[in-house]
Parts: sequence; structure tokens; C-alpha cells
Amino acid sequence: MFPLFQIGPLALRVPGFFLIVGLMAGITLTESEAKREGVDPNPLNNLALLSMLAGLVGARLVYVIRYLDTFLANPLTMFSINPNTLDVRAGILIALITAVAYGVWNKLPLRPTLDLFTPTFALSAIGLGLSTLASGNAYGSPTDLPWAIYLWDANRHPTQIYYTLWALFAFVVWWSIRKGDYFAGFRFLVWLTLTAAGALFIDAFRGDSVLLAGGVRQEQIIALAVMLFGLWLMRQWGRVDGNADTGGDVDVEAVAA
Repeated sequence: MFPLFQIGPLALRVPGFFLIVGLMAGITLTESEAKREGVDPNPLNNLALLSMLAGLVGARLVYVIRYLDTFLANPLTMFSINPNTLDVRAGILIALITAVAYGVWNKLPLRPTLDLFTPTFALSAIGLGLSTLASGNAYGSPTDLPWAIYLWDANRHPTQIYYTLWALFAFVVWWSIRKGDYFAGFRFLVWLTLTAAGALFIDAFRGDSVLLAGGVRQEQIIALAVMLFGLWLMRQWGRVDGNADTGGDVDVEAVAA
């Protein structure tokens, strides 16, 4: 689609640029939200930085291990800066493990922390959608619809645009409820279930889905599981707090520890 943008001698990798911009904008907004709620943002910034570094390094290492013979033939390529040579799923998993470990070690309260990081997740999702549009990944199935885009020798559903618009919608919903007095974790769960519901629908138009037995799409199974888990957590966490008016405040001392 539009993987490179040439600025004189500098070639900017557009997919990676969108990912970085989305992530950094999200972290900035998380810091702003923490200050608005009277929470020390330093532990949150540290968590974000460590998780991001661990995810990037882990994604690179896993990719190198997967294609070790190729990299051994030219070892210097192991250190090249190329977002296409990252194992994204492994990176996300490693980043999550790092975030959980840091949060437990520093005794950050889970649900308020997730609420504060929701704008980071939401803006990163928008950046991811734009990144796939630039790279041509997550492409759609062939279609004759008038808004189809020509990609990989066919007119296809612009699934990358679908994802981006839905991610933008989920962010707008979060923005509209961010100052409400809800139980802790509610804002995060609203974003999570909305995002999963969108993926469940949009994945039906993907042209690169992994098909399981019976033609079931793997991505839709994962999205359905996440959506149901989010709805279940919403019910459980709501019960724990008793009602929607008692759990919205953040434990400032615990986050700042």
C-alpha cells in the first residue's frame, strides 16, 4: 500500500511510524488522565516504558529464533531496524507479562491501572489499523462493492479501514465515559468488549484468516472468547464493588507506591 515515505535520503517506514505515534499518543493521554485523577503518573510511565522495551526486544528475538539459519548467514541483520522482522504476537505477550510482573512487584491496583491505560490501548489500536493499511497486511476478501480497494491483484474489502474506524469509534466511546463515576475497571472493559465485538464482525471480511476445521476463522474464535470474557468480568467486577457508584475512585497511594 504505502510502506515507505521518502524524505530526501531518509526512508520512513510508514507502518512502524503509525504504530509508534499511536503508542506514544496513548501513553501521553494516560499520563494526562492520571494527573486529572490525582494519581502519580511516574509508576505508570515506568510500566509503559519497560513493557514497550521488553515487547520490542522479545518480538525481535523470537523472530530471529524462528529464522535463525537466515540470520546466521548474515548476523548483522539481527540488529537492523525493520518492523517487518518482529514477531508481533510474541512481543505483545512478552509486553503483557512484563506489565503484570511490574504491576505486582510495585503493588499497582489492577482495575484502576487498566482504566488509566485504556487510552493507550485505544490509540494504539487506531495506530495499528493505520499501520496495516500502510503495509497491506490484514487485507480483505475479494468484493465488488463500490468502496473496495485494489490490493494484491484484486478488489478487496478495506478491512484495514474497517478496523481503524471501529477503533476510532471505541476510543470515542471511552472518551465519552472517561469522567463518569463507574466501578473500577469499567472503562477498560467497555473498550475491550467493543474492540472484540468489532473484530468478531470485521474478521468475517478478511482474506487472510486462519481457517480451522469446518471453515471457522481462528481470529473470530479469539474475538468471541475475549468479548465473552470481558462481559463476564464486567458482571463480576460490578458485583464486587456492589454498585456503580462506589468503585470509580483510584487508590492514589497504591498507584503511587
